[in-house]
Amino acid sequence: MHTIENIHEKLVAGLKNFFAQNGKTSAVIGLSGGIDSALVAALAVEALGKENVLGILMPSQHSTVHSVADAVQLAENLEITYHVLPIESIYHSFIKELSPIFERKTADVTEENLQARIRGTLLMAVSNKFGHLVLNTSNKSELAMGYGTLYGDLIGALMVIADIYKTQVYELARNINRKKEIIPYNTIEKEPSAELRPHQKDSDSLPPYDQLDTVLQELIEQQLSPEELIKKGFDEELVMRIHKQRQGIAFKTLQLPPMIKISEHPLLPANKWV
Repeated sequence: MHTIENIHEKLVAGLKNFFAQNGKTSAVIGLSGGIDSALVAALAVEALGKENVLGILMPSQHSTVHSVADAVQLAENLEITYHVLPIESIYHSFIKELSPIFERKTADVTEENLQARIRGTLLMAVSNKFGHLVLNTSNKSELAMGYGTLYGDLIGALMVIADIYKTQVYELARNINRKKEIIPYNTIEKEPSAELRPHQKDSDSLPPYDQLDTVLQELIEQQLSPEELIKKGFDEELVMRIHKQRQGIAFKTLQLPPMIKISEHPLLPANKWV
């Protein structure tokens, strides 16, 4: 079992090696004010230097003031350059153009995913223009459950924390803050949310991360079946909910960027490990 310090070292080393192997020196990251992007940004600064990390804040009509403030504070704490690119007007332009097809259709996850895809497009545009590599900020808990948008928040040249569970993300963030506040405390303490609709929380779509990760580690790391977990005393309803949601997401996994390997059972094929 890796210690948090060891995981931290492996992630920084993986970042350095990936950029060296690809002849690149700079990265761009979408900063949401959330814990995942904050951790990736902090690791990137350690690996590449603050002058080689660019943050892009892309608030929508659903972004909260405190999330934008948290993202700005993170960028200032890390002393990285950042830009704010609001996406609300772009989003409404897309909706207007789609309206003849979407007429009389109720808004659903389609409109949520559209926001993620707009952000992905903006990040790739910045990447193309300046030669920065986009760093993906999705974690293993989300990926294992298919909680991500293809061609949106799942884009990137490298998935930095894709072999790290959400609970480990929090541990790493607290470890980074052990001497001083680098990742804003509010980012660590607030309830996780993709902020793609009003009052959205990750818990609307997923079990609480402490429960989710406990089950996922048994299913993935220990390679146990749902039936074996239930026999061990795990809550049957929880286990089957997680198992059911995990089914049918292989098409997403097959399209993901390479990841930094930490565990013995990463979610991607071996040819996508860094």
